[in-house]
Amino acid sequence: MHSIPTDFETMCSFENLYQAYKKARSGKRDKSVCAKFELHTTENLLKLRDELLSGTYRMEPYTEFMVYEPKERLVKASSFRDRIVQHTLCDNVLQYRVVNHFIYDNYASQKGKGTHFGLNRLWKFMRSYYRNCGTEGWILKADISKFFYSIDHDILKEQLKRYILDKRVLKLCFDIIDSTIGVGIPIGNQTSQVFALMYLNDLDHLIKDQMGIKYYGRYMDDFYIILQDKNELKEIKKVIEAEIIKLRLQINPKTQIFPLKNGIDFLGFHSYLTDSGKVVKKIRRDSKNNVRRRLRRLKRLKKQGVVSGKTVQQSYNSWMGHAKHGDTYHLRKLIEEEFSGTIWNEKGSA
Repeated sequence: MHSIPTDFETMCSFENLYQAYKKARSGKRDKSVCAKFELHTTENLLKLRDELLSGTYRMEPYTEFMVYEPKERLVKASSFRDRIVQHTLCDNVLQYRVVNHFIYDNYASQKGKGTHFGLNRLWKFMRSYYRNCGTEGWILKADISKFFYSIDHDILKEQLKRYILDKRVLKLCFDIIDSTIGVGIPIGNQTSQVFALMYLNDLDHLIKDQMGIKYYGRYMDDFYIILQDKNELKEIKKVIEAEIIKLRLQINPKTQIFPLKNGIDFLGFHSYLTDSGKVVKKIRRDSKNNVRRRLRRLKRLKKQGVVSGKTVQQSYNSWMGHAKHGDTYHLRKLIEEEFSGTIWNEKGSA
């Protein structure tokens, strides 16, 4: 009889490594590191598999660069082969051992979820709240200061031990965590998304399961609670702050409780209830300004020959697709009038 493969053996199978390789190369086949690996795909994957199974696999140095939107951040990008390892680790182990323990209203970086899923849940919550309580209520809106850069390695490892029993998988996860010195995890890592979501998972279950808070949602470190009683919400805020301190994190000092009538800024939209119970969904002012700046910069870069028209069009279409989820008809017309004639050539092609 054949023995059942361990989690580590499963993620190291050639088939799973090949699927991870296809994900890692997606959108990057024009990059030299991808092309170099692709010249001898089978040989390189077999070598990577042997290194993993023999325990000789070591991560390569990160490539560091800054991004400036939506805010300035340092990104550490893994090498191509390390991205393959992280894809197979996430898809074949972490998805089942960790992600499946997340609450439904944890929205970021998961298959079938994301920005628009989170927005739709918020809007559903607001309509449900109106049916039960009207427009009188309060919102706690919070996020974590420098979240990714503040995650404690020891706490993260202890959390992983509760979900991962395979010692070789644990060692690989620990090696990835310790690839950054001190505290924090790299924003550019595939595993960092799962680790960051897991880091606040106990807080999610405390709020949803133990406190019984219905109107709660989280996108990475950005979360909200809608409640009718302001004093009760103040007490909940104290509990949350205490739990966050235990994780050696700090809640954003700007965190506040404000009337539901003021609406809520979440995932790029300002959403609020009318007296009739309609949810109005407006693009936030800073999001409007950001897209204009981004498109103007891309337009300049296209004129200089730095980026292609296809790149500009993809960015334009992506934002338009996002904006269509809200009440943004007039805004989209303004953006279209401002940019459509100048982004593309006279015939409207890329």
